[in-house]
Amino acid sequence: MKAAVYYSTGDPSVLIYEDVPDPTVGADDVLISVEAISIEGGDTLNRLGGVMASVPHVVGYQCAGTIIQVGENVTNRHEGQRVVATMMWGSHAALVAVPAIITWVLPAGADVIESACIPVAFGTAHDCLFEFGFLKAGETVLIQAAAGGLGLAAVQLANRAGATVIATASSDARLEKIASYGIDHGINYSNDDWVHQVRAITGGAGVDLVVDSVGGSVLRGSIGSLRYRGRAITVGSAGRDPQPFDLSLLGAGNHSLTGVFLGAEIISPRVQAMIAGLIEDVASGELRVLVDSTFALSEAAAAHSYIESRQATGRVVLIP
Repeated sequence: MKAAVYYSTGDPSVLIYEDVPDPTVGADDVLISVEAISIEGGDTLNRLGGVMASVPHVVGYQCAGTIIQVGENVTNRHEGQRVVATMMWGSHAALVAVPAIITWVLPAGADVIESACIPVAFGTAHDCLFEFGFLKAGETVLIQAAAGGLGLAAVQLANRAGATVIATASSDARLEKIASYGIDHGINYSNDDWVHQVRAITGGAGVDLVVDSVGGSVLRGSIGSLRYRGRAITVGSAGRDPQPFDLSLLGAGNHSLTGVFLGAEIISPRVQAMIAGLIEDVASGELRVLVDSTFALSEAAAAHSYIESRQATGRVVLIP
């Protein structure tokens, strides 16, 4: 099969499009003919310097397509079903073999490109807001990097839950593109005074909850944006800022800081059902996926470069 692989980690130029052996289908697996690949933030971080499970390595956490083979123990999936799947690696390829338990059947008529973007971003956003963030109607939430997949999912879910949504992005242009997704107040966090802007919007009180996928110095500002006893969620480090976080910043305001990783609970019945519901919501139009652009799988290096240029708003998708 064809795949985008690399032999060593590094910048996007390490990605090479070439033939690799087809994946082996285990007894509990399904083999999927891939039709769309959502490039996740973790994919670019892994390519830059993450663990390589094999050489050459096929990176990627998520894709959607059609099942063409099922393992001997699989009874709840069959050939011909269209599914979206998550995985530890391997999505940047024409074929993937994954355990059936981390696949979700797509509703009739669901768009396969949109569906490829749902489980990781929307599932993580849901957990950040509700399972670990305890967001309630009437509260105010600050969502960092709202123009990304996770951020835009969180904006919509928080808005639907009846929260006031303050969203940040790295430019006014990106904020304009996502204004209709449920944002009450938009802030360009490339401006140094963005914490003061959050405080001004909340009448000096601060927000109840922050969802921060940027990390580094932005996380410090996120804590500074909280009200007394406010909650902060840290999920990833898209900003690639190695600055360590000073935990003493939490004390004065009795703030809490929680890390979230969807993968730790993705096979639990709770998360399985939650993601299935989110897929239905996107298929029905209640929630939306914003796809910035698509690239051929053979152009994976260019797609990764485009993401790292911070020009994209929403998702970037590869098509085998």
